[in-house]
Amino acid sequence: MNGFISKLNDGAPFTYFIFLLILVIIALFVKGLMEKGENKKTISLLTSVGWFAIAVGFLGQTFGLIVAFDSVGASGELTPRVVAEGLKMTILSSLFGVISFLIARLEIIILVWMGKEKH
Repeated sequence: MNGFISKLNDGAPFTYFIFLLILVIIALFVKGLMEKGENKKTISLLTSVGWFAIAVGFLGQTFGLIVAFDSVGASGELTPRVVAEGLKMTILSSLFGVISFLIARLEIIILVWMGKEKH
């Protein structure tokens, strides 16, 4: 668990927000399962939240690159440590965004499949 929290910390505030969106995605999926086939609005919300999460991830990636370039500019030299820290923030934000998007898409597939089977 400490490793997961350290990765959230490494990804800056964007990863915490994306993690919150993952919790929302899971809650919407549970809501969709309880609706038993009448879940068009829930599927639409899952789609929107999934796309929003990936957008936040790429916003975090852009922010991470800016921080990396600022660090290089402030130190006056290009060291592997400075670059690695900025790139880690960049990669973690986009990774969390893509993972949340994939979770949302998988849940949409399950809800659509369950809805079609009941008709």
